[in-house]
Amino acid sequence: MMAVALALVVLLVAGLPISYSFALAGSFALWYTGEQQLSVIGRMFSGLDSFVLMAAPFYVFAGELMNRGGISERLIMLARVLVGRIRGGTAYANIVASVMFSGISGTAVADIAALGNIFINGMHKEGYTKSFAAAVCVASAVIGPIIPPSVIMVLYAAVADISVLRLFLAGIVPGLLLGVSCAVIVYWRGRKGDLPVATITITRAEIPKLVRDGFLVLSLPAFIVLGTLSGAFTPTEAGGIAVVYAAFLGTFVFRHLDFAGFMHAARSSARLTAGLFLLIAAVEVVNYVLILAGIAEGTGAVLAVFKEHPKTFLLVCVFAFLVIGLALDSGPALLLLAPVMLPITRSMGIDDMHFSMVMIVSVTLGLISPPVGIVLFVACKIGNITMRALWSDLALFFYAEIAVIVLLVYFPILSTGLPSLMRGG
Repeated sequence: MMAVALALVVLLVAGLPISYSFALAGSFALWYTGEQQLSVIGRMFSGLDSFVLMAAPFYVFAGELMNRGGISERLIMLARVLVGRIRGGTAYANIVASVMFSGISGTAVADIAALGNIFINGMHKEGYTKSFAAAVCVASAVIGPIIPPSVIMVLYAAVADISVLRLFLAGIVPGLLLGVSCAVIVYWRGRKGDLPVATITITRAEIPKLVRDGFLVLSLPAFIVLGTLSGAFTPTEAGGIAVVYAAFLGTFVFRHLDFAGFMHAARSSARLTAGLFLLIAAVEVVNYVLILAGIAEGTGAVLAVFKEHPKTFLLVCVFAFLVIGLALDSGPALLLLAPVMLPITRSMGIDDMHFSMVMIVSVTLGLISPPVGIVLFVACKIGNITMRALWSDLALFFYAEIAVIVLLVYFPILSTGLPSLMRGG
């Protein structure tokens, strides 16, 4: 185990891509222990041998099509209509748009890339500081991987061997709570008079069309969840239907998606999917090394300490996940940790949905925590601001979202309530 950890650290510090670092570290550890190198190829293929993973390319492609189909502007305008002319209204619109957009993109990076370009510079023109505008965008971008449909949840479900649909349902309430936590910070800043009053340039005649377009866009995630829940199709089939629906809206309804845009979305989706699948295959090699190294014995030791204190165990996990998020991106961290941690939590009687949401939200916060948080770098580049300036305004949002994680720890029903309704109790 020490061999793989040391090799992984050296390769990551050397600047090698994460997928290659995992694969080479696992291969080195197997060589060090005398295992045949042919087993590396076998483990990589076995990591991808999952029907659930077929859904990931569809959701990625659907998100790309919707993003290029002109939905960002429509969701933003609808969000502005919903919040009205209030102090800090554009900041609230930012959060509402992120909540709505998360059901389309499924990733935090897509959220900040699509909405950040509009809000960071637009809010600055209204009188917000660029650092605060970027902080709102970054904090609300975390909601992207939590509210369904979520690409990372599809990958997580495949690795953890749990229901994708139940995981989607488990993410709805935590995702909304993250949005509320961001809104609380905006409200607190607004009460101090630090935020300007929203300036909305939407005529009354435009509102019906905005509501109609917003309803059509938001019907996609609702259609996926409700259709899968009713048994009309599987989560994988829902991904294919989402692609067709997204292409139809972008081409014939919004008339914003042409053939060139369609092909660009296909190429982007292919590159992203290839990267994700290579990562899953590489992580499977490391997981195999951990099994050979006797990870089960370490599991027994953890159980002996925390068996009667599951809440304490979860709090310790939250701290560990936040620390891991400082150095490792959320995708690799989740794919590596899920097979190791879930057997422990099941032995403690912790519900899979409860622990999964605590882990997913905690690790996802790594996307907005320095020094590795990729969403921070995107926001700094868009707003042309320093990391220090961004973090000065982001810190309160970050702490508020940690408070949401603590709520998830102590109130399991926030994660398990909707999945329990699905199976009737």
